[in-house]
Amino acid sequence: MREIDVKEVTQAVARLCQKTNFELGADVLEALRKARERESSPIGKEALDRLLENAQLAKAENLPLCQDCGAAVVFLDIGQDVHLTGGDLYTAVAEGIRQGYKEGYLRKSMVTHPFTGRLNTGDNTPPVIHTEVAPGDKIKIGFMPKGGGAENMSRLVMLRPGAGEQGIADAVVSAVKEAGGNPCPPLIIGLGIGATAEKAMLMAKRALLRPAGWPSSDPETAELEWKVLEAVNKLGIGPLGMGGIVTALAVHAESRPCHFASLPLAINLQCHSARHAEVVL
Repeated sequence: MREIDVKEVTQAVARLCQKTNFELGADVLEALRKARERESSPIGKEALDRLLENAQLAKAENLPLCQDCGAAVVFLDIGQDVHLTGGDLYTAVAEGIRQGYKEGYLRKSMVTHPFTGRLNTGDNTPPVIHTEVAPGDKIKIGFMPKGGGAENMSRLVMLRPGAGEQGIADAVVSAVKEAGGNPCPPLIIGLGIGATAEKAMLMAKRALLRPAGWPSSDPETAELEWKVLEAVNKLGIGPLGMGGIVTALAVHAESRPCHFASLPLAINLQCHSARHAEVVL
């Protein structure tokens, strides 16, 4: 049994808070550059130029990519042969968020209560933590600062069982059309298809951790991703909602078996500042 002190978790989370808020991943930058090449709208091209310039400046100056430094969403894949020492794991993660947001001068956005008071907690805690047990003796920590504008456009649709691919595509296009420019396109669209309602929502969010444009390993799901992307990009919303042919950079879908009477579809929209990173201890 391998032992890992939770202090290592705290330090790793603190580093991830700053890295993800200052530095856009190479996969997202490449997706934005390719979008710039194929965008036909002059104002859409201009918007993409500014997004690429913004990313360059943020990395060079250690400045946040966006004023919304997000809710802290943490994914923990814990090896079953790991023994955690030195304290409580979730407390250690929260301390990492606290340190990372303070030291990086990142905006804190969490409030104490969802429908009364709404006082800022002052340190961007508590984080939202999703934990899974994995084989092996390592811990993989994924971190995603999730902005409110894009998160507000999330949808859960319980489709009729016979809706099929067309029903899924129609529901996603409808959600993106309704969202318009609010989630700051070009988007990465996370889909969770199947399982149960709550599992589908988590699958949709986890799908956003995949490198931008990386297709599903399941051929049928990968084909659906492409069809949905094509349909969404015909909406004409364009970069930052200013019009154009690049409303989304990618569609990432995860699918699982489900009850024969159900077809859950979760839609999680991610803005152009698709910030995420992971570390393995």
